Amino acid sequence: MTQMPLYQQVLTVLLCAAATMITRFLPFLVFSSKKPTPLLVRYLGNALPAAIFGLLVVYCLKDVVWAAAPHGAPELIGIAVTAGLHLWLRRMLVSMAVGTAVYMVLVQGVFA
Repeated sequence: MTQMPLYQQVLTVLLCAAATMITRFLPFLVFSSKKPTPLLVRYLGNALPAAIFGLLVVYCLKDVVWAAAPHGAPELIGIAVTAGLHLWLRRMLVSMAVGTAVYMVLVQGVFA
């Protein structure tokens, strides 16, 4: 395996940083604080988080072998913990972090 030269590594990091900064600052440049936010943008702001969460659930379950032990138990328990914590606390990062930790403990310890 070959390693990228230092100039390519630096250029890659700079391009990633620039792309991140552009995506963070662009909405503030495009949408003025004096005008109301367009309805489509507000709709996407409300709809996309749930859609992305659903997509993540589908992606996480796509390779589960339901016919063989443990029959998806760690995944389902992890999802249940994540959903339960989110419904209880309404803190997305906390529920995702705890749900992921529970899943990892189950996969590496309980169902290993």
